[in-house]
Amino acid sequence: MSIVIVTGSGGLIGSAAVEHFAPAFDRVIGIDNDMRALFFGPEASTRWNVVDLQRRVPNYVHHNLDIRDLPGLEGVFAEYGSSTSLVIHAAAQPSHDKAAQIPHLDFEVNANGTLNLLELTRQHCPKATFIFTSTNKVYGDNPNFLPLIELETRWEVDPTHPYAAEGIDEEMSIDRTKHSLFGASKVAADVMVQEYGRYFGMNTGIFRGGCLTGPRHSGAQLHGFLSYLMKCAITKTPYTIFGYKGKQVRDNIHSDDLVAMFQEFHKAPRPAEVYNAGGGRFSNCSMMEAQSLCEEITGNKMDMRYSDQARNGDHIWYVSDTRKFRTHYPHWRYRYGMRETLERIYSEMIARPH
Repeated sequence: MSIVIVTGSGGLIGSAAVEHFAPAFDRVIGIDNDMRALFFGPEASTRWNVVDLQRRVPNYVHHNLDIRDLPGLEGVFAEYGSSTSLVIHAAAQPSHDKAAQIPHLDFEVNANGTLNLLELTRQHCPKATFIFTSTNKVYGDNPNFLPLIELETRWEVDPTHPYAAEGIDEEMSIDRTKHSLFGASKVAADVMVQEYGRYFGMNTGIFRGGCLTGPRHSGAQLHGFLSYLMKCAITKTPYTIFGYKGKQVRDNIHSDDLVAMFQEFHKAPRPAEVYNAGGGRFSNCSMMEAQSLCEEITGNKMDMRYSDQARNGDHIWYVSDTRKFRTHYPHWRYRYGMRETLERIYSEMIARPH
């Protein structure tokens, strides 16, 4: 029997991984206890997504488990043992704003939860591929010290800078920077996943995501900006932009494109390898540009508010250089640009049960 274990299976990346890998495995074991509702309130609950997966994916088996629950996780890993050939760890406390309010919980989930999963993989299925969904916040606010130029609708890096053509690569330092507490807990997890690859020789891969997005996101004000922005556009709910004149830039990678990266890595894992994984120059936008797209797609004029106070440690400009991954795995290609992604988010949101 072939097994894949997916943590955070009710979330954006976890649910995309469940659907993507289900045809290739006998069973997809999902681990998710809907902590997103605890972090961000009932509107951010992923329960609807779990119910939908159980309805549509016949070989999906759900476990309502917290990744801090080592004995509970032990039971799952022990049951499937070496039949597990892939572990996708997508569960997290994902908000750098929220982390400051719940520092102990943030670290326990992001760092200790990751350690639990690594050690159980080592004990029960050491040959499995272990994929970790990290974040660009491991670089802290170092990107804000790049030479940035203000344009009409966005900030951009100076065209003479090495990052201008493709974006920020994996050589950017994770030291001497303000990470946010979320960024720090993810650094701890990120480095631990690398170490299990180097020290124990496990097939670990680290994917430092830009803005991860897609139609299955339960967007909230503190996390999932494209999904939440589209929700506000549809419902005509006021949306507040924090700082940088609304010209801050994010690269956005569709969840299906990211999961396709996971698949390529699983085919030929490179232990302890780190990859920046965002939309790159193929798919990125400023807040102002995202607003315009949402208004075009919905036909609604948005009620936008502005605060001069930027979020602490927030990026002004971030675009991921994915050349390293594309060099290692040349068969992988982007499929979804900004407009296609937002159109899919809109269609899903309109059809989603409430």
